[in-house]
Amino acid sequence: GPDKWADSFPIANGPRQSPIDIVPGEASYDPALKPLVLKYDPSTCLEILNNGHSFQVTFLDDIDSSTLQDGPILFNHRLKQFHFHWGASDDHGSEHTVARTKYPAELHLVHWNTKYANFGEAASQPDGLAVVGVFLKIGEKNPNLQKLIDAFDSIKTKGSQCSFADFNPETLLPGCLDYWTYEGSLTTPPLLESVTWIVCKEPISVSSEQMAKFRSLLFSGEGETECCMVDNYRPPQPLKGRTVRASFK
Repeated sequence: GPDKWADSFPIANGPRQSPIDIVPGEASYDPALKPLVLKYDPSTCLEILNNGHSFQVTFLDDIDSSTLQDGPILFNHRLKQFHFHWGASDDHGSEHTVARTKYPAELHLVHWNTKYANFGEAASQPDGLAVVGVFLKIGEKNPNLQKLIDAFDSIKTKGSQCSFADFNPETLLPGCLDYWTYEGSLTTPPLLESVTWIVCKEPISVSSEQMAKFRSLLFSGEGETECCMVDNYRPPQPLKGRTVRASFK
């Protein structure tokens, strides 16, 4: 687990590790931050898979049709994949916390900077990746999440995948795109310090019943002892002098 990662990945103790606890009162409003421009093309959605630590939806990323622009970033970024982190119960599961408050789950939309040749090259550069984080909050059933959940039977075990077409991740964004931003890292090994984090202030809704379906996925592979996929998040890391900026007052 995360407490052992530093043994294999010394960068786990680096200066810009993620996630962090966002303290709204200590974030600095930056009027120079632009609104986010997210444009996603459902036809670039390829497949959904269980990678053994989350479920992930992948996208065709060799054309500029699913992109993130503006916000805190300077260059066009293409969507590579999105995935979620969640807990064993409805009172915890997000990676980022806000004033030490956890949400039951967090969505990460992972984009790479097209000034680099490909995702792999970008992932090793300080400005290579931009990840939009969206909190999930218990409330009304979310019909836009349901299409994902309906595919879970096909990806129950580690290593399983199936085609997943015509999904628009824009439907998973909150109505208000005010955000916090800071320089951070991947939250799973290899923990590369290459991520500009953009964490949306406003959560989206998910029902308790839908969250229960997330927990029906397995860390384990076909034929292995069943191990439910829960608590697949990394705890908040020290801020180490970094500034968290806010796009809103």
